[in-house]
Amino acid sequence: MARKVTITKEIILQNALDMLIEEGYRSLSIHTLAKRIGCSTQPIAWHFDNMEGLRKALYEYASEYASNKTDLSGTSGADAFEKLGSSYIETAIKEPNLFKFLYLGEGPVSKPYSIEDLPKGQVNEKLIAGISGETGLTPEASLRVVNNTVIYSHGIAAMIATGVFKSTLKAAMNMIKSASEAFVMKERASDGKN
Repeated sequence: MARKVTITKEIILQNALDMLIEEGYRSLSIHTLAKRIGCSTQPIAWHFDNMEGLRKALYEYASEYASNKTDLSGTSGADAFEKLGSSYIETAIKEPNLFKFLYLGEGPVSKPYSIEDLPKGQVNEKLIAGISGETGLTPEASLRVVNNTVIYSHGIAAMIATGVFKSTLKAAMNMIKSASEAFVMKERASDGKN
């Protein structure tokens, strides 16, 4: 007698992520996912209860996948911030469906953002402290630079992911770097530090 194949949570989530990246979130349902895996809907329902449970688990899984693509070891301050931005833009270019799910409201917890959410977390605090040390700006001024750069970057990435704007990674990063430098200059001028 053949051994029964076990459909694990990992198998389901990896297939759901692949489907999301390839076809977009709207194509994903318990039935289409089961068909892709080659199983009934029962294992999916057993692991996640319903589509909402799958959606929340997929969001966490996709978020981890996206964050694992950026290695910040050995970087700090502006270099780490640029590396994060580059990964963000690269996701918009190469995996627009994933970008839309994580950052444009298709995912269950991707909205609403608040400007106060941006500096939270130890990584962001270290980035802001590093940028402050490199630019000579106060932590508060550095935070404004980070916030403005993130908002500007998100606009470019959203336009790329939705097909409104075509760009290479290099061109987009050059635009973002120029804007960020302008934000630093504005803060220096506000502080009387030219």
